[in-house]
Amino acid sequence: MDFRLPIPDLTRERVGNTGTAGVWHFDSGRPGRALMVSALLHGNELCGAWALKDLLASGLRPRRGSLILAFCNLEAFDRFDPDRHDASRFVEEDMNRVWHADRLDRPQTADCRRAAVLRPWVERADWLLDLHSMHEPSAPLLLTGILPRNIALAGALKAPAHVIVDAGHKDGVRMRDYARFGDATREDACALLIECGFHGDLASRDVAKDMVARMLAASGIVDEDDIPAGWRMPDPPAQRVLQVTDAVVAQSMDFRFERPWQCLDTLPDRGTVLCWTDGVPVVTPYDRCTLIMPSLLQLKPGVTVMRLARDI
Repeated sequence: MDFRLPIPDLTRERVGNTGTAGVWHFDSGRPGRALMVSALLHGNELCGAWALKDLLASGLRPRRGSLILAFCNLEAFDRFDPDRHDASRFVEEDMNRVWHADRLDRPQTADCRRAAVLRPWVERADWLLDLHSMHEPSAPLLLTGILPRNIALAGALKAPAHVIVDAGHKDGVRMRDYARFGDATREDACALLIECGFHGDLASRDVAKDMVARMLAASGIVDEDDIPAGWRMPDPPAQRVLQVTDAVVAQSMDFRFERPWQCLDTLPDRGTVLCWTDGVPVVTPYDRCTLIMPSLLQLKPGVTVMRLARDI
């Protein structure tokens, strides 16, 4: 699929205003939530960088609480090549799998060292919106985790049309689940991850801006009229909420899909062959099984190549 989204010039934006490269902080001086919006946790996911760049250009400032904007993996982004866009996902390891205190206390890779630098800003935030895009074409997906407060916030936002209730990855902790964001007792801490569509789709930038606008309004740090004109898209007629029940993890490089599956394919019958790993078939565990983000672009042993979900 063609990569049509232009590469943003982040010369000004990467400077930041905090002493931390790529991090901007605006404090209203009045009580309210601290909202953090993060982009470029993966260096090839440009839609979030565009949304943050456009937000900075708009001059928006919080009326209450504070706003943190973070351009995360700048070193990976600097390697971006639209003809080999997946090669700049990270430098040495996936930055969105290192969010555990043990890893951040003793970072061993460039990506983890950058995460450790960003850590104080993540810990300062009350709410987090993490902007991402996908390897393959798909409708946008809002990933909530399993905590009821995040699922409720996804419903309050009223978009996108597909909400995924997921428990994360076996190969590491995402920023969305770090510290109090993953603590079931911390009702004040909400975090959502939005997959805005294919990396190179022009529409992914619009989705990112729409979700930023919705999160800004829901957080209460701005008034509705403060949000830049044209950022909000129409609400979908309804939201479909899907609970992830299983993760398909590659055991080795001997792995193949039975067919070229697409994200949100819903298979009617239990026992349908999905893929083969080391010659052993993996089948759908129930009727009306929906496939979430099937992709072999990151194939290696231990990597989740697809998740399975059912409607709730």
